[in-house]
Amino acid sequence: MKKIHPAVIFLLIFTLFSCNKSEKRYKPEKSDKNCVEVKINRFDKDLIELDTKNPIQSVKKLYKKYPAFLSLYTYNILEEEDKDTAKIAQLFTQFVADTVFEKVNKKVMETFSGVSDIEKDLSDAFTYIHQYFPDIHIPQIYFFVSGFNRSVLMTDSILGVGTDFYLGADYKPYQDFTYEYLLYNMRRDMVSIDVVSAVLFRYFTFDGKQSRLIDNMLHRGKVIYLLSAFMPEKKMEDILGYSPQQMKWATQYENEIWKAIIGQKDLFSTNVKLISQYLNDAPFTTPISQESPGRLGIYIGWKIVDSYMKNNKNITLQELMKMNDYQKMLENSGYRP
Repeated sequence: MKKIHPAVIFLLIFTLFSCNKSEKRYKPEKSDKNCVEVKINRFDKDLIELDTKNPIQSVKKLYKKYPAFLSLYTYNILEEEDKDTAKIAQLFTQFVADTVFEKVNKKVMETFSGVSDIEKDLSDAFTYIHQYFPDIHIPQIYFFVSGFNRSVLMTDSILGVGTDFYLGADYKPYQDFTYEYLLYNMRRDMVSIDVVSAVLFRYFTFDGKQSRLIDNMLHRGKVIYLLSAFMPEKKMEDILGYSPQQMKWATQYENEIWKAIIGQKDLFSTNVKLISQYLNDAPFTTPISQESPGRLGIYIGWKIVDSYMKNNKNITLQELMKMNDYQKMLENSGYRP
């Protein structure tokens, strides 16, 4: 393995769930008032099972069942006004009958034949969120298919998940349009994590006093810390979107990564390109090493926040998320990789 140079970074099935107890530091009170029950709206299933012999009538039924989401879907996916029922029926019929996407949709039905486990994950996580941040609006969750057009549709009240983007890292059609470094997270296990992550990042927007690398790292690190607190049963590598091998690499070389960030004077840089190299999806973190996983800035940001919370046990989650003096947070974190 190449050594790092020290001078060189998101119906209807309805199921009732009780609030699960957690041995973690953060856990919601167990009461009917605080429990959030998630129902996933299976627009994907209803579209795939569209009656192509009576398409107009079938589309009318979809409008009746999914009025708000179908308008969002037709505008963003089909790029059509939702008033033209005949045109929508024609496009839906063509999509369902397409020989390529017929196979994809069959795979969707197999992979997501049941979603009670995902509903439970989301119910548990949103119960935490409602307990600690009651002002966060919990959106209605919809599953949809779009022929690999969009992976997510989101408004303040709706979060749509493209199930055809979660069919497994080894699903061959992905290789025709997706970068290899993105494949690992295109699996069913990531759906609930991506949904909760999308809700948290939408609510907790970046509010740093400055836009330096350290500010961006710690902002994202705070959200990742929150995500891990609210999904305590999930592996940290999955929370970070890393494979076990990538997590092992980041853990093993954490000290060298930090030394490189400091040694290269990147920590307080405002260079947009450099910041994106540390934070955005990529095959590796360019300023660190070609053998590294991508997004190491987020990994180190989470480690610093985690250290801060361990060394400042009086700080609540609410207080943490209000902090925007990230240099002060770093200084008080006691972070020593």
